[in-house]
Amino acid sequence: MEFQLSIDEGKYVVRLARDAIETTLHSKMSFRPRNIPLKLQAHYGVFVTLNKVIGNAHELRGCIGLPYPVKTLAEAIVDSAVSAALNDMRFQPVTSTEMDSIIIEVSVLTPPEIIKVEDPKDILNHIKVGRDGLIISRGSNRGLLLPQVPVEYGWSKEEFLEQSCTKAWLPRNSWLLQDTEVSKFQAIIFAEEAPRGMVKRKELHG
Repeated sequence: MEFQLSIDEGKYVVRLARDAIETTLHSKMSFRPRNIPLKLQAHYGVFVTLNKVIGNAHELRGCIGLPYPVKTLAEAIVDSAVSAALNDMRFQPVTSTEMDSIIIEVSVLTPPEIIKVEDPKDILNHIKVGRDGLIISRGSNRGLLLPQVPVEYGWSKEEFLEQSCTKAWLPRNSWLLQDTEVSKFQAIIFAEEAPRGMVKRKELHG
């Protein structure tokens, strides 16, 4: 991916996500960043993931984003962070007291690229675990999995495709059907090592 972020910029985007959530929780007012760095004024997709630390384990607490570059990166981070905390329908809204135990992760995405092949089986040759995220679309159904997900679960490429179909509420083998659209994207990922802790770039290995 041509677009890159330095570690200082990575710290900024994670801090921005945390500030957006905590300001909204404490003041109930919409958060809008000021003095935005030039690089964050470009349009990129983004996902914000919240993981709650429970003992030695991490538990997903919210994950929402904008896969397509429809807003500036700064706006997309703010909107996605607040939505991940308050509007992820899988969970109760995050409370202000929980933020002391939540790790924030920000994934900046490249624009999704449709994988075009004559034989759907050839899709396997165009994706790489540890590099690509996937979007599966069929009819009105769509499911997205970030690049870090198959690495965390140890999936093969085929399992990654099947799980993406499941995320879209489709049968697992739907990626093999001719009228199913499969897109891939990459991500630059920055995350706190601990709640409010040091921010590092997250490197994935397939």
